[in-house]
Amino acid sequence: MADSQTRTTDGADATTHFGFRDVPLGEKQTLVDDVFRSVARRYDLMNDLMSMGLHRVWKDALVSKLRPPRNERPFALLDIAGGTGDVSFRTVEAGGPNTHATVADINGEMLAVGRERAEKRGLADRLDFVEANAEDLPFPDASFDATTIAFGIRNVPRMDKALAEMRRVLKPGGRCFVLEFSRVDVPGLDAIYDTYSFKVIPGLGRLVTGDAESYRYLVESIRRFPPPEAFAELMRNAGLSRVAYTPLTGGIVALHSGVRI
Repeated sequence: MADSQTRTTDGADATTHFGFRDVPLGEKQTLVDDVFRSVARRYDLMNDLMSMGLHRVWKDALVSKLRPPRNERPFALLDIAGGTGDVSFRTVEAGGPNTHATVADINGEMLAVGRERAEKRGLADRLDFVEANAEDLPFPDASFDATTIAFGIRNVPRMDKALAEMRRVLKPGGRCFVLEFSRVDVPGLDAIYDTYSFKVIPGLGRLVTGDAESYRYLVESIRRFPPPEAFAELMRNAGLSRVAYTPLTGGIVALHSGVRI
């Protein structure tokens, strides 16, 4: 747990991790913003290349669990750190005519890419794009049927605050889903995955985006993310009930869920 949370030392200012480095808590968000500003235009292409297309399967699994209504019942999703729109597009396309998604992201460049994609797909009238901090969401209490964050929670400086905010904006009975990288649990696959992550992905980042360091950070941030049961406990501490998680693809990722009672 210590690797994933903020820390203090002898009363000094809190620190947190940025990849394998410890940094002052107040600096992490700026560093993360710089990463995603650098890669925004090639972010979706890199997701396909890095995961060999599996990120699409994982996001489809999330939307399958989300189950937006196919009839005319209104359904409001808040997709946090969803800048380029992948999860939100899948949700409104899977749901009925009154399924609506709000994409919240702290990074304006990522949101700009998402807006462009929404226009091209003819979905602009079913999505809103809002620049917002996951730790301090600008939405009223109990205003969404579901909240999601896919591959974004590990980049938030205070995960506990973000989870509490995800719960706060949920309607009673609403569901919170977190899709995030996890701990490989298949013998042999863990060594292959480590080699691929640290040797191949930064090189891909250099070739496709001209930025190897951002992808080195993203790989390191995966290794610093807490194991599934520890993260489940964070969700419980945030006030979510019926917390559960499902490993996917040998534990490379996990789909976490909780309910606001």
